[in-house]
Amino acid sequence: MQKTKIAPSLLAADFGNLQRDVEMVNNSVADWHHIDVMDGVFVPNISYGMPVIKAIQGHATKPLDVHLMIIDPDRYIGTFAELGATVLTVHYEACTHLHRTVQAIKAAGMKAGVALNPHTNISLLEDTISDLDLVLIMSVNPGFGGQSFIENTYEKIKALKELIQRKNASALIEIDGGVSTENAKKLTDAGADVLVAGSFVFKSEKPLQTILELKSVADGK
Repeated sequence: MQKTKIAPSLLAADFGNLQRDVEMVNNSVADWHHIDVMDGVFVPNISYGMPVIKAIQGHATKPLDVHLMIIDPDRYIGTFAELGATVLTVHYEACTHLHRTVQAIKAAGMKAGVALNPHTNISLLEDTISDLDLVLIMSVNPGFGGQSFIENTYEKIKALKELIQRKNASALIEIDGGVSTENAKKLTDAGADVLVAGSFVFKSEKPLQTILELKSVADGK
């Protein structure tokens, strides 16, 4: 059985000690660095730009899982490939020509992900699921850290898992928002493969231990 991937969200890191926090994730049992890019248009907040991501990439020894919460993401596909993104996830709601965007991400040498906001129905991926490496389900509204988990997420995971199996697709299911040891097992039982955790990890007094516990709980150990 494949183990759950843990992707600490660097949006919740201490930006004054970013190298330290990136190296903490390197030294943990986490699998990916999750990087949330916000433009202040698609979501209210602005997070960080290319120079900061380049700095992160300079210290990261684990894959960069980049989540674009921006309008017109096609403009930056080549840039994020150059910055070393392993996975590039765009929002369904931000892409007029989703199939073309997904193909462009793959052509640039990255794995292609699509994120869905809480109000966006799984059925809208019916025609693209076979092309995707990952689907990110937002379990909070995008744009702010530390929000409460939306309970309907479990049903969306189950619906997405059914779609993936029915289409004989191989996309991983990633959950972003309000993830903790309280709900990790229920998320993986529903079908989640990757758990993003921001505040839960970086506001912990012992983040290395917290990541280990999150992975253990998610895997039912």
